[in-house]
Amino acid sequence: MDLNRGKPVRPRIADELRRRIDVGTYAPGSRFPAVVDLAAEFDVAASTVQKAVASLRAEGRLRTLLGQGSFVADQEK
Repeated sequence: MDLNRGKPVRPRIADELRRRIDVGTYAPGSRFPAVVDLAAEFDVAASTVQKAVASLRAEGRLRTLLGQGSFVADQEK
């Protein structure tokens, strides 16, 4: 993913993560990758990914269980 064009990095990461959920790369009920792993993949600060993940959580696309991590929520179509 090219993060150097168009809109700021955080929304581009959120868009990419949404796309991955939509196409099933991250299936409903599956554990979502750790923020530090995604930060390394996108070569950005963990805080940038954390904000993108927070937006997905606010949209209801992810659910977080304390001490267990984040999981992809079941999506209504």
